[in-house]
Amino acid sequence: MINPHETDIRLLKGIGDAKAKQLLRLGVLTVWDLLTYFPVRFENRTHISKIFDLSHDTISCINGIVISAPEEHYVRKGLTYYKVPVRDDTGIATCIFFNNKYIKDYLKKGYEYSFYGKVSIRGNKKEILSPEFEPSSQSQCTKCIVPIYPLTNGITQKFLRKTISEAYSAYSPYFKDFLPPKILQEYSLCSIDYSIKNIHFPSDLKALEIAKKRLVFEEFFILQTTLRKIKSAGKSISGFTFRDTDLSPFLSSLPFKLTNAQTRVMEEITKDISSPYVMNRLVQGDVGSGKTMIAAASIYMCTKNGYQAAMMAPTEVLARQHYNDLSPILSKFGINSALLTGNTSLKQRKDIYAKLKSGDIHAVFGTHALITDKVEFSKLALAITDEQHRFGVRQRMQLSEKGVGVHTLVMTATPIPRTLALILYGDLDISVIDELPPGRQKIDTYCVGEDMRQRMYSFIRKEIEKGNRCYVVCPSVEESEDSSLKSVEQHHTFLSQKVFPDIPMGIVHGKMRANDKEKSMTDFVDGNTKILVSTTVIEVGVNVPQATLMIIENAERFGLSQLHQLRGRVGRGTQKSYCILLCSSFSEETKERMKIMTQSNDGFKISETDLKLRGPGDFFGTRQHGELHFKIADLANDFSVLKDSGVAAEKLLKADPYLSSEENFYIREATNRLSEKLTL
Repeated sequence: MINPHETDIRLLKGIGDAKAKQLLRLGVLTVWDLLTYFPVRFENRTHISKIFDLSHDTISCINGIVISAPEEHYVRKGLTYYKVPVRDDTGIATCIFFNNKYIKDYLKKGYEYSFYGKVSIRGNKKEILSPEFEPSSQSQCTKCIVPIYPLTNGITQKFLRKTISEAYSAYSPYFKDFLPPKILQEYSLCSIDYSIKNIHFPSDLKALEIAKKRLVFEEFFILQTTLRKIKSAGKSISGFTFRDTDLSPFLSSLPFKLTNAQTRVMEEITKDISSPYVMNRLVQGDVGSGKTMIAAASIYMCTKNGYQAAMMAPTEVLARQHYNDLSPILSKFGINSALLTGNTSLKQRKDIYAKLKSGDIHAVFGTHALITDKVEFSKLALAITDEQHRFGVRQRMQLSEKGVGVHTLVMTATPIPRTLALILYGDLDISVIDELPPGRQKIDTYCVGEDMRQRMYSFIRKEIEKGNRCYVVCPSVEESEDSSLKSVEQHHTFLSQKVFPDIPMGIVHGKMRANDKEKSMTDFVDGNTKILVSTTVIEVGVNVPQATLMIIENAERFGLSQLHQLRGRVGRGTQKSYCILLCSSFSEETKERMKIMTQSNDGFKISETDLKLRGPGDFFGTRQHGELHFKIADLANDFSVLKDSGVAAEKLLKADPYLSSEENFYIREATNRLSEKLTL
């Protein structure tokens, strides 16, 4: 039986090896890949304008009869244009085509065509620049809703529309619907045939909306079903069973007591690692809630049971901080630790490799260097990933695959509302540290306008003179067309030359080389620089107790959760700390959002408010699903469909946990394919 999912694209008319190679760059290998290569946007070309009514600098569609053959105009080598005068019953316009000698063959005098393009009016002359066109009897690129696709060299919009149309005509009889009839009915979803046809060639806007809803639902549904299957499968994989889980020697050595929330999370982890199955758990907690100590306690239990533990962080500075903070605590119990990063010397690296393989090193802290091929463990039983949203699923798995039956603990300092967390981390069990340690001081937060800038500069200087340090965060790296936006490079130059020429100042942003970023952060940590001008790369950063002041430029441009993360970079020492949100404009929404920031330091409360005010877009940026990219779904705008699909996935797996029924055959196939993609 013909299966579009497995049919090679080269079986379509007009697609040889060369075209297939070009389509492969778009991820199109099979006929189904082509049919699900969805448009990024649509242009509504259904309205036909009269030439008399055309306006300058608009994009319009007209019907016009060609008055005379195209005229060729040579400007210089490499630039020739062709003028084609057309008329309707209200006036005359000229269509202009650049470097298109074939236009003479396509447009014939006396024939009527439809033209779609940008209008330019100079005096009485009306021109349409490089328009798309077709005979007025057709409606493939004019007089209809037209899909616009992402392209690559050698592939045009016209080619894609034509090829997709031919593929649909030839293969639609063989479509198999992933979704069972009861789900289609319960959520008012159209058939797969209708959705594929109308996502590419919608009959009207309503048909497009119906088609998109079904395809978005399906994409979310397959993702959430797959994640739940991965989670369920994990619960049946044998893991190292930790017999000795008595934490009291470790806890009694600490100069503080764990909070109730930390104790609850440790009980959840202990239950996991005491079972015969692998742990896959996410610990999320607000900035300063004590996630690192959870990691240390878990490492203690792992090594006391005779196994090894590894903790991976996204930057060398953060990995080094974890090593410096935890290795002295662990060493009291005879636990040997090491630090492995890209900058570890060759001699040290070889020594660490040998001791990890022999088991002489019990706990290792590091960066991506931990997942290189040369790293081998004697008996790895616990893999911890810190600030895990900076890693893809595959990277996280690469660390746990350094052993067999390894327990996985991932941590994030981004407080996410539980409804969202269950969707984002459907493959993980979730623990929440929703309580800050006693004595954690409140960071005083102020929202000010440009009129307070000079007073703010004076305040920065006072803090520096006290021996403290300051972050200044900007929303962009380089100067942009929006002159109101502060760029980190421009602002660093201004501050270091005009405002604080006597104060050592550093800069860090995402476009810098990794080594330069690390050096800039290290200089700030060590006190070689007193002010660090940065983009949001420091939202996941290191502990700098002397940093007492956070300045955020253009604060209205950031999500509340991101502002809260940035604010969490200060207030880590004994000195009083402050955050100043400097806004360049104050809409009613900005005022409401900044009010929340100045009144609350509760990350979970702030994230709930962020969800209500701005939707879930800010949160979904925190999960990288390996190589997964949504083809049509938009996590921020399709949230209601996302929730519905999650409910449907849960119901389905409750009724058929292994998707073994005949009705769920195609869902099982789709989830298997996605599961492979997530873990390859």
